Amino acid sequence: MTKGNIENSVLKGIRYLQDHQYPNGEFCCYIGQDDEMKMCITQSNIFPTSLISYSILHLRHIPEASEILDKACAFLQYQAMRGGVWNNFTILNPLFRICPPDVDNTVCASLVLQKLDKHHHPNKELILANCNETGLFYTWFTLRPKFNRMKNYWLLILREFKHPIGTFLFWKNTEATRYDVDAAVNANILYYLGLNEQTAPIVDYMLDIIAKKKENDCDSWYCNPFTIYYFFSRNYKAGIQELEPAAKTIVERILATLKNDHSIGESILDTALGVISLINCGYHSILLEKTIEYIIDQQKHSGGWHRWAVYYGGPKKRLTYGSEEMTTGFCLEALALYNLQLQEGNINHSDYLELT
Repeated sequence: MTKGNIENSVLKGIRYLQDHQYPNGEFCCYIGQDDEMKMCITQSNIFPTSLISYSILHLRHIPEASEILDKACAFLQYQAMRGGVWNNFTILNPLFRICPPDVDNTVCASLVLQKLDKHHHPNKELILANCNETGLFYTWFTLRPKFNRMKNYWLLILREFKHPIGTFLFWKNTEATRYDVDAAVNANILYYLGLNEQTAPIVDYMLDIIAKKKENDCDSWYCNPFTIYYFFSRNYKAGIQELEPAAKTIVERILATLKNDHSIGESILDTALGVISLINCGYHSILLEKTIEYIIDQQKHSGGWHRWAVYYGGPKKRLTYGSEEMTTGFCLEALALYNLQLQEGNINHSDYLELT
């Protein structure tokens, strides 16, 4: 495999995303009932656009990728709510009015805008105020019997009283609760806010999850350990050295799922997330080359990769969310990070002898 193979694959993938981005900057999201998403319908959600945009940040030197990001940022800015928060659903989605805004969509959209120096309303104080007595952060911005001094918080919460029946049915008919505390959500908060006195409890929370092998059920929405590894590993890559014990364990667990065809886990999505997580955790090995080749071989003629469930509607997995565009974003991120390793000369050839 040559550098040219990677660059050709990346360019095909970027052009696929450009062709499949909606005119308003949004990316497609499907809802299905199984991981393979064989039968699914479209749903207008904000989250896919944030995820895909983040995944191609390393590729923004490519003109087509820069155009994609400009349109995506305009979409995210338009969808922002009071106080600089975001909902899971777009403004035109009928579910927008009854679903409360959430911290995960907020930090993921904010990260993209922040890294691209795009304007967004300050929201860090509002996020920091949304924590429980242990210092971990709630998933939802919603009404709870807890005093909050922030005006924007109460203005956000008042929207629940505009649709009381719809709000009641939302909490009754979904797997969400007002007191949800989710691991990936907290990991993304840590990544956005950085390590400080107020976010320090998240580090111990993450270490405990990995140490006790709870990554399969530590989050209501990310019910795939590879997604947990992905979000956790970004924090280690960002320089939070306190996560080193978890990073080493994550590497071991990902490598344990490596198959004879050089894929990782159960899908192309797992493979891409696995490669990204390994690189984020400081894994430098020639073994990755074969897995990168596998990712390139799985690319469709259109330039995209097969869809697979990225997140879920709750721990019962009754609803799955994903799209070819989301899988493509993660595959491109894996290729981009590996290409950076090649350019920096950080491939350890001795690992091949140690691990085979």
